[in-house]
Amino acid sequence: MPIALYPGTFDPITFGHIDIAVRATKFFTRVIAVIAENPDKRHLFPANERFVMVKEAFRGVPKIEVIRYPGLIVDCLREHNASVLIRGLRALSDFDYEFQMAFTNRTMLAGAETVFLMPSAKYVYLNSTMVKEIARLGGDVGPFVPECVRKRLRKKFSAGLRR
Repeated sequence: MPIALYPGTFDPITFGHIDIAVRATKFFTRVIAVIAENPDKRHLFPANERFVMVKEAFRGVPKIEVIRYPGLIVDCLREHNASVLIRGLRALSDFDYEFQMAFTNRTMLAGAETVFLMPSAKYVYLNSTMVKEIARLGGDVGPFVPECVRKRLRKKFSAGLRR
C-alpha cells in the first residue's frame, strides 16, 4: 500500500479533518498530515501552533504522522516517497477547486494521484471557518473540534481578538 499525504491549513483542525485522515489509514501504509505554510494567507493560528494542535489531535493514531511543509505539495510527495494526496469533499462546491488542483498536481508530477473521501454524514457541513466564527461569537465549539483546539480558540478569542 502506498504512502498518502493529507495536506491542509488545518486552521484549526476539526473532527471532519480527523474523520478523513483516520479513515484514510485503512487504505494506506501511512498517512502524513501536512500543515501547509502559506505566508500570503491570513491564518488565525500560526503554523507552529497549528502543527502542535494537529499532533495532539492525532496522538494515539499510529499510522498518522504530522509535518509542516512550506513548499509545493508535489515536492513534498517526492521528499516523502508518497504518490497519493487525500482530499475531503463535503459538497459539490468543493469539487471544482479540488478537480483543478488534482490535475495541476498530476501535471507537475507524473503519477501523482488524488483520492477524494467524503466525510462521515455528521461532518458534511463542518469547516474551519464556521468553527472560528462560532468561537469568535462565544459559542461552544466542543462538538466540532478536539479539546486541545477548543481551549486554544477560547484563549484566542477571550484575549479580545475579533477577526
